[in-house]
Amino acid sequence: MLAPAPPVLSVDNLTVDALTPEGAKRVLDGVSFELAAGETLCLAGESGSGKSVTSLSVMRLLPKASLRIVAGSIKLQGRELTTLSDRAMRQVRGGDVAMIFQEPMTSLNPVIRIGDQLTEAIRTHQEIGEADARRAALAMLDAVHIAEPARRLTQYPHELSGGMRQRVMIGMALSCRPKVLIADEPTTALDVTVQAQILRLMRELKAEFGTSIVLITHDMGVVAEMADRVAVMKAGRIVETGPAVDVFETPREAYTRELIAAVPRLGARAGTDGPPRVTAEPAAPPAASTRPVLEVRDLAVEYGGSSGWFGRKAGVAAVHGVSFTVEPGRTLGLVGESGSGKSTTGKAVLGLVPFSGAVSIDGTAVAGLSPRAMRPVRRLAQMIFQDPYASLDPRMTVGAAIAEPLVIHGIGAAADRRDQVAELLRRVGLTPDVASRYPHEFSGGQRQRVCIARALALRPKLIVADESVAALDVSVRARVLDLMLELQETMGLAYLFISHDMAVVERMCHHVAVMRAGRIVEAGTRRAVFENPSDPYTRELIAAVPIPDPRNRGRQMAPAG
Repeated sequence: MLAPAPPVLSVDNLTVDALTPEGAKRVLDGVSFELAAGETLCLAGESGSGKSVTSLSVMRLLPKASLRIVAGSIKLQGRELTTLSDRAMRQVRGGDVAMIFQEPMTSLNPVIRIGDQLTEAIRTHQEIGEADARRAALAMLDAVHIAEPARRLTQYPHELSGGMRQRVMIGMALSCRPKVLIADEPTTALDVTVQAQILRLMRELKAEFGTSIVLITHDMGVVAEMADRVAVMKAGRIVETGPAVDVFETPREAYTRELIAAVPRLGARAGTDGPPRVTAEPAAPPAASTRPVLEVRDLAVEYGGSSGWFGRKAGVAAVHGVSFTVEPGRTLGLVGESGSGKSTTGKAVLGLVPFSGAVSIDGTAVAGLSPRAMRPVRRLAQMIFQDPYASLDPRMTVGAAIAEPLVIHGIGAAADRRDQVAELLRRVGLTPDVASRYPHEFSGGQRQRVCIARALALRPKLIVADESVAALDVSVRARVLDLMLELQETMGLAYLFISHDMAVVERMCHHVAVMRAGRIVEAGTRRAVFENPSDPYTRELIAAVPIPDPRNRGRQMAPAG
């Protein structure tokens, strides 16, 4: 009987401390796992569980001033990495083990052309000339299915879409045929269809090059789609590990069961007309007026147009001919891929970008209003953005941030505003004492709760939520969605819910409008759009949603009806 092949990567008792002013704080505590040749191992868990610190430890990229490996072993094909010199590690890094980071725009140099960045990576680890490296770069872009690869070599990162930039990163990582590829949340910021393409590409390249993959993600749908084995991390430890099918069907740990249960499942609301109730309290009474909170007719937004001596130069139509309404206490989901115009639509209805057409908020037409005339309207409609950290001033306490709309509109005395801030914090599930803290002292989910509290400060009738849960862990996302549903039920809020996540939209919305290339291609009730989609693009979006079941791996979800 043949002995089993040795692992390509072996991590044993890895222990990492964070160096803080108060002393060392344990970040990883005895992490151990093995990666077999040609295997995909998924490290799953929420933010702060230690997944990314584990990957950075393997790559020897931990910031020396703040994180330090204090114990353990990391072996790549039997070679100990923790004791290698920095010079020797530079040869291993990118050559034998490569990494794809979550945000490709921060990983690519914005002032260097794509071709030069690829050839630099190739020539660093291979003794070949410039011309041969250029040919290898061209071949790699072709291997990752980038159209017009020769032209892309001459472009800069900002000229490519998010999905194309991520393909470039994958091509760069695989250009030297590494034995191990570490992918740290490689699809978190991508649309569902682009995510499906990237996952399929990683499977194809794994089969072609025989690369072993460590995939780091908090998305259990992606885990089910990709993993041969799963290691679930919590608080710096691996709490459960095993084959993907076993972990999903018979999870041993309560934490693993929570992660799996928190995944929105497309089709879970089949046969119903709207989102589930999440509170036992009576719903907010219907508004005295039956008119829509938001009415949009023939909305159009154009970027890049200009006027000059020789007439007007046409711009790019980002949104064209969009019409919809949002009723009190109801949610309209606006879905589509990046570039479809959904975020531009959300900004336009609040007067944040110039537009043509008609927009009315609670009966007030906003087109052409001066900033002064627009101020009362802003009390009726507020916005929650995708990135809560970028939405909060890092120099302001969260209490001051929540109170700022009240100050701007001259509502209440200072003591009254403090009381309102305390009540708003309680309403979103935080305690009043956190008002004195700064944004960096909160988790992502807590920061988004702060942004929701700030949006509620003026007691609006409409909230535009632009990808408001896209960057959150799956369990945190579930709690924030429940909070938004609870606030809608108790306050009668109307939501314009902008998202590319079809499963989340199905869970949250009463009505759905699907956007593509600046136009609405399909609209209707949640049940009609999800259970009997009429447009091929809608069916494509639905089919691309990962199913959190390893036994259904690679199968597209067929639309019902």
